[in-house]
Amino acid sequence: MSMGAYDDDEHERRERKNGAVDTDFDDDRTVYRGSVEYDTGESTEALLDQFQEVKD
Repeated sequence: MSMGAYDDDEHERRERKNGAVDTDFDDDRTVYRGSVEYDTGESTEALLDQFQEVKD
């Protein structure tokens, strides 16, 4: 078979592989509770000024 030639067996093998669904995983959702706080130490005005400089 030359390079790039159509191969029916390979096509069927890939179709079977792609058609299979893996259901061997746990689908339970984990609930996270809490809060996230991020403080850069800068004021809102300083951050807006820095954003404007980057934007320009």
